Amino acid sequence: MAHTARSAASRVFLVLLAAALIIGVLVAVFLVVDAQRAIRAEAERVTSATAIALANSPVVSSALAAGDQANATRVLEPYAMSIVEDADLDFITVMTTTGVRITHPDVEQIGRRYLGTIPEDPSPLTEVFTGTLGPSVRTIEPVTDGDGELLGWVAAGVTIESISETVIRRIPLSLAITAGLVVFGALGAWIARRITRRIAGDLPPGQVRDAVSSYESIRTLGDALRAQTHEHGNRMHTAVALLELGRSAEAIEILTETSRQSQSLVDQVTARRHGDPAVGALLLGKASQAKERGIDWRVRIEPDTPRSPLSVVDSVSVLGNLVDNALDAAADSDDRWVSVALSPSPEGGIVLEVSDSGAGVPEELSERIFTSGFSTKPGGTDGRGIGLALVKAVVDDAGGTVELFAHPTTFRVMLPRADTPRRPR
Repeated sequence: MAHTARSAASRVFLVLLAAALIIGVLVAVFLVVDAQRAIRAEAERVTSATAIALANSPVVSSALAAGDQANATRVLEPYAMSIVEDADLDFITVMTTTGVRITHPDVEQIGRRYLGTIPEDPSPLTEVFTGTLGPSVRTIEPVTDGDGELLGWVAAGVTIESISETVIRRIPLSLAITAGLVVFGALGAWIARRITRRIAGDLPPGQVRDAVSSYESIRTLGDALRAQTHEHGNRMHTAVALLELGRSAEAIEILTETSRQSQSLVDQVTARRHGDPAVGALLLGKASQAKERGIDWRVRIEPDTPRSPLSVVDSVSVLGNLVDNALDAAADSDDRWVSVALSPSPEGGIVLEVSDSGAGVPEELSERIFTSGFSTKPGGTDGRGIGLALVKAVVDDAGGTVELFAHPTTFRVMLPRADTPRRPR
């Protein structure tokens, strides 16, 4: 069963949909990680603030200063538990200077030593430690009297499990945001697919490129033939006028010069073993365009130049776009000239070089000029940003290369042998 290539519109839809899914997943991961970070930071802030508040509470300091642990437990245990509930903490432990617990959510742990780091100096410390309730974010704060004498310690903490539960509660919101992004992305992909299908129909990308190449070939060949027709028309009108005035010698000279110029190029084209009539017609027409614009036209075609691996349409499109760019660049220079050279490569392929006397391409733009949609021409130029991108696409498909050189500005196209397998599109 024959394989049917996906249309350009379908590929655009799939690429954009995949991008929307990837972005959605990345956003979901970011939201979850950010939520976890924010909740942990909030836990550190709350435990620190609570521990500081309790350490400075007269109730706590007076109970510890009395030195009666049993009485301190009776006073501070309900006090600590009420704050645990109000502050949404998992535990508050008030302890002696040596770390013996006076309060704890599990009354069986009262009187045992605190599991955690007790600073050597009376200073606060926030850490993650595994205690009787599991791993937790906790802050320990010293309790001192008016003279700065250490009376005991207060530790407030939130378990990692509680932090995880809070993160889990936020996951539905993250998923809802992700789903919204994916839906909007899918809608955008669908709209892009409709727009692409309106432009390209159900053609696969390769055929879309062929259609653009065909259009460019017809355009550049049409411009060339128009210029040639216009030039010959002017010469014929001049010759007829001279004949009517009885100046037949001058009329013959004009017609002879026209024939001589055209014949020189025809001889170069037909001298090739594998000459291409369409390329020959294009070069003849471009010669007329160059003369019409006051540009010196130079062509050199080696007779042993092999057959091109490109189709006639692609050959005209590549050569025509390069020559059009060269003519536009040369038209803005003082020394106006354009040179086209066709010769065999050492590997048996073709070397096409199109040079001009223009100002050249800035080095920082040497790669971007081959990008679709980019152009150094004015915004109103027809086909803006298509020509060089199309040239590169055609040459790449054929397994060739396009290079840009300066001084003078030269585009060199290296094409492989005609029997070289083409790259799959």
